[in-house]
Amino acid sequence: MAIYLTKESRVLVQGMTGAEGMKHTRRMLAAGTRIVGGVNPRKAGRTVDVDGTTVPVFGTVQEGMTATGADVTIVFVPPPFAKSAVIEAVDAGIALAVVITEGIPVHDAVAFHAHARAGSTRIIGPNCPGVISPGQSNAGIIPPDIAPAPGRIGLVSKSGTLTYQLMHELRDIGFTSAVGIGGDPVIGTTHIDCLTAFEEDPDTELIVLIGEIGGDAEERAAAHIARHVTKPVIAYIAGFTAPEGRTMGHAGAIVSGASGTAAAKRSALEAVGVAVGSTPTETADLARTRLLPGALPPAESSPAGV
Repeated sequence: MAIYLTKESRVLVQGMTGAEGMKHTRRMLAAGTRIVGGVNPRKAGRTVDVDGTTVPVFGTVQEGMTATGADVTIVFVPPPFAKSAVIEAVDAGIALAVVITEGIPVHDAVAFHAHARAGSTRIIGPNCPGVISPGQSNAGIIPPDIAPAPGRIGLVSKSGTLTYQLMHELRDIGFTSAVGIGGDPVIGTTHIDCLTAFEEDPDTELIVLIGEIGGDAEERAAAHIARHVTKPVIAYIAGFTAPEGRTMGHAGAIVSGASGTAAAKRSALEAVGVAVGSTPTETADLARTRLLPGALPPAESSPAGV
């Protein structure tokens, strides 16, 4: 099984005909994702040939859903237009909207997330790598050949790059799903949402949680784990050496005084029984040891596609 995305998912791509949208549509199709259409109001009614696959272009998300039964949309729309694109998807009632776009103004993200709370659409992102269920479907920009086979680990991560690294380092065990939730100050799906879904998924035996400095999401995740999660959780927190008061990479990754530090997050997680690695590789080794006692790490090689 998997969370949020399966082989049955039927996917639209908003912004498919742009450079990034087309590049990643090609990759997703090659990974077996059921891309059923693109959305671009200026190119409605056309078809696009993607490496031999003919993909129709619709004027709206609603038209695409009506014609194809799509239940997932991936947003590659540029930042000035992303808010309208997400609200359109929410108004159409699509089940899942994966917002890849980075650089969306915070007030726009607040607006479309608030709009989504009144509907039935789950939003992942923005500024995220998406979600992949190896062997089933890939919605976003996660290189599919990093973890080509399904497995027993569920991964939730604020960081795209660390998503790729942990998937590569644990490729010998494999994943049910990996969800990149994004590191912006305002996001849709959270660590807690994914922890809940993985707890309920019978095929997920262990959860890997990747956090980073800034905010209190990891502390809240620790409190949730203590009350509601029975499966083992392994974690990594990025940013132990980040200077105070400086944003590091993600817009949400900023430390102010004692709030949001990596040390505080690590302490909160360890206090509820979560093993926290000091490096991504040590984190992978902790996960492997928990699932495969006595196992050695796989032979070193560079993560494909990274």
